Amino acid sequence: VMSSYWPFGLTGCLSVGQEMLLPRISKRNKTPLPETVALVEDIVVEYITDLVHKAENVASKRGKLLTEDFLYLIRKDMRKLHRSTELLSMNEELKQARKAFDVNEETLVVTNE
Repeated sequence: VMSSYWPFGLTGCLSVGQEMLLPRISKRNKTPLPETVALVEDIVVEYITDLVHKAENVASKRGKLLTEDFLYLIRKDMRKLHRSTELLSMNEELKQARKAFDVNEETLVVTNE
């Protein structure tokens, strides 16, 4: 069963030949074969390209592509949706932290002059 190979659901877009090329995830083999890296890269690029095209179709009525368009497309895959919202939240926290750091740095420059 392929679910033991790739727990994140990438196997749905693999052909039978591609499935045979993917090695089992192993603690012993930490360096993947170049063929495996190339195959996974092809799969990811194809998935992202397809997702962007679908998001563009969703956004075409509005004329502007938004983050919510991608979240809408992955709404049925709870694992991806949860991880995406988690990453978006962390990104927002980092923006706020950088903004606070920049303000503190500007204050220090003004007071030191």
